[in-house]
Amino acid sequence: MLYYAYSDYLKQKYGEKVYKLPINLPVTCPNRMDGRGCAFCAGAGTGFEAMASSNGVTKQLEKTRELIARKYHAGKYIAYFQNYTNTFLPVEEFRMYLQEAAAFPDIVEISVSTRPDCITKDYLNVMQELRERAGIEMTVELGLQTANYHTLEKIDRGHGLAEFIDAVLMIKQYTGFQICTHVILNLPGDTLVDARETARILTALGVDIVKLHSLYISPDTRLYEWYQAGEIALCSKEEYFERVITFLEQIPETIAVERLFSRVPEKDAVFSNWGCSWWKLKDELLQKMETENHYQGKECHYLNGAALGRLK
Repeated sequence: MLYYAYSDYLKQKYGEKVYKLPINLPVTCPNRMDGRGCAFCAGAGTGFEAMASSNGVTKQLEKTRELIARKYHAGKYIAYFQNYTNTFLPVEEFRMYLQEAAAFPDIVEISVSTRPDCITKDYLNVMQELRERAGIEMTVELGLQTANYHTLEKIDRGHGLAEFIDAVLMIKQYTGFQICTHVILNLPGDTLVDARETARILTALGVDIVKLHSLYISPDTRLYEWYQAGEIALCSKEEYFERVITFLEQIPETIAVERLFSRVPEKDAVFSNWGCSWWKLKDELLQKMETENHYQGKECHYLNGAALGRLK
């Protein structure tokens, strides 16, 4: 096994293929309240696959399920609260949206995407109560992007590494919750070492799923302004491959990998995936891994007092 694909993880968990149904809520992000948000984030956020929030939760689920069921003959789904910060709203509104999603037919899991600095036990208690009452699994998706807190400050992420650690430790107190972490492996200023250390921190914290993104540049972002002015340099495709391989080798085989490259419509980015389709890049990466004997978990032997092994 080159890597533990998220699709395999879901199939093992639910006994069949399961598909995410993206939901767009009428929320924003605390980092956009007094400015333009993160340097890489466009006005539309990241919910390219979701419908407008004005459609409501049930209508969005109905329309998206209709498309996916027809194309993939799926029978089970994950209600994915995707765009912006889905806990940046009053707790009772949060409860209402989750209850509506849980009542939709064939939903087996709810996944809530949020920021590490926007999660408290009040929101987790809502998720726990619904999990126990409706028998639906719960996943919290946290956008870390990188463990390099210097880079986090440079891109105006609005939080550091400490807030992420705090959020993970808090979620870990709830039985049965899964944690997915989003990481961008080619942020300007980051190196191969940052990819390795990010993987190691996620491993030490015991996250369950990782979602790797290749940086894309959208118009109407500060990242675009820096790019146009020649103030930032982007790593090559080959360097990104090395970072992905290093990351995968550092994490255990038990962590599911949901994505290896970003998927953004061409019209929404001035730079994305070095002008290649994500699936061609994936094929090329996996071929490289197979040829050169790289695989997930290969170098994951640094925890639990690893240096004591030198006494033997």
